[in-house]
Amino acid sequence: MLWKDVGLVKGRSFDHSRRVGSVLPAVKVYNSRDVDELVLLDVTATLTRAVPRFAEIAQFARECNVPLSVGGGIRTESDIEGILRAGADKVVVNSSCFAQPDLVSRASRSFGSQCVVVSIDYRIIDGNALTFSHAGQVPEEHTVVEWARTVEDSGAGEILLTDCTRDGTMSGYDIETIERVANAVGVPVIASGGAGTLDHFVSAVKQASADAVAAGSVFHFTEITPRSIKEHLAKAGVPVRLGV
Repeated sequence: MLWKDVGLVKGRSFDHSRRVGSVLPAVKVYNSRDVDELVLLDVTATLTRAVPRFAEIAQFARECNVPLSVGGGIRTESDIEGILRAGADKVVVNSSCFAQPDLVSRASRSFGSQCVVVSIDYRIIDGNALTFSHAGQVPEEHTVVEWARTVEDSGAGEILLTDCTRDGTMSGYDIETIERVANAVGVPVIASGGAGTLDHFVSAVKQASADAVAAGSVFHFTEITPRSIKEHLAKAGVPVRLGV
């Protein structure tokens, strides 16, 4: 769920211009649709240097029946503590990791690596997968695999890997890059960016070795449901948690 101002947005290639609803109703809907976890990312907080919206996060967390990860605008350990105290189960950090290389290690020591998710946004430039910060707008001097290993060594408990170019296109995950990252690190890798069909989810897990799959547009703009994805994964031999 991409959070901007007072509502949720979606677009293509990190163009977060299309409004698709409000956060609280979406949380309530997903509660009933058999998702395993929810990820809520404030897509403008870092760009505007806004602090995390703790009161609203607390409101969403009270209504959320599954683990909730929250990111956007996190710059300090205090921000991380505030989000966790508001009821989130995990925090998602990205841009601040480049400016503060020790933020992940400090957070994992203070709160446990299990609740520290590092988001890696990337674009393919001249055949290379390169990292970007600030909602996919600022290029950084790292390849994806190099940066994934760095944040794992720093104490990241999970990696949320997003192809900025495929985001919102529903054209399929970047199988090659996901596989390279998954094979390079020992922490769970969550594939994000490009899901549009049931088979896309299977490919990310079975071909690219992703540990989890994340999606947004497919739920807003198609008839595919979280339940149908999990049933399709199960038929393909992927272990999933199916409710009654």
